[in-house]
Amino acid sequence: MLTLHFAPNSRASRIYWLLEELDIPFELNRMDFHPKDLKSDEHRARHPLGRVPVLDDDDVRIFESGAIVEYILARHAPGRLKPTVDSPEFPVYLQWFHYCEGMVMPPINTIVVHTILLPPERRDQTALEQARRLLGKALAPVEEALEGKDYLIGEFSAADCMLGHSCIMASRLGLVTDDMPNLRAYAERLLARPACAEAFAA
Repeated sequence: MLTLHFAPNSRASRIYWLLEELDIPFELNRMDFHPKDLKSDEHRARHPLGRVPVLDDDDVRIFESGAIVEYILARHAPGRLKPTVDSPEFPVYLQWFHYCEGMVMPPINTIVVHTILLPPERRDQTALEQARRLLGKALAPVEEALEGKDYLIGEFSAADCMLGHSCIMASRLGLVTDDMPNLRAYAERLLARPACAEAFAA
């Protein structure tokens, strides 16, 4: 039985979502997104930095959301939610799968720090505005790629669990603007999927 170590409003939602999409049973260790849980000795034994998600699979323990997604697909759902390597969609899938952490999440992280996590007196307005500009630039290619498509490579894939999660986070932070109609519709479309809605409500 898989065990997902999870905290709400984190990248762990990607794994919850994926497992629900694949109808793979798992146990959920739900923790608060708070140092008392994440920085505890118990959780640091799972992840050296006290982060989530972490997945346990019998004697395997793995962290990093992208690595966990690839692990689940390879070991528990071969041939599902991912194009074959000889498919024309495969390189596009890889691109968007990794784009979230390379381009979209870094400015989102900065925005969250300077609007939510830090006390007002420690927030840096210059860093915040720079991050907002960078996020706008990072989302522009996604907006363009979604023209005429429901999902990133046409059909729903694990790339949507990765980058789609980031787009939903951006939307919830009010950072998907009126000039991004494709992204706005995409985020709504994803949240209409029962597995995604359950993961974000967990």
